[in-house]
Amino acid sequence: MSVPSMFDSLAYTKKLRSVGFTEAQAEVQAETIVEFMEERLATKLDVELIRREMKEMDVGLKHDVELVRREMKEMEVGLKHDVALVRREMKEMEINLRHEMKEMENRLRHEMKEMETSLRTT
Repeated sequence: MSVPSMFDSLAYTKKLRSVGFTEAQAEVQAETIVEFMEERLATKLDVELIRREMKEMDVGLKHDVELVRREMKEMEVGLKHDVALVRREMKEMEINLRHEMKEMENRLRHEMKEMETSLRTT
């Protein structure tokens, strides 16, 4: 990493020397600040790398969201199909029940007429 250009170590060293620091003391101070800045401060490259990583994450998230949307749409289509199938089966059951009830009603009427006829003839 390079030290951001906002710190002028030469000017800093000169200021320290002007207030009584020895050249060695001023240089150690400047080097310490430079090391600190190199270790702690983000450079433009660091920021750019983070931006790229965030963009990749954003693209990945968008892809994942789109995938989830597609899966949900497929599930919705499947559920609609299942509901339609259940409705059709229920309608068929209703038709069959009505038919069976009509047959039963007709049998009962027939049996009742037979009984009535039987009772009249006896």
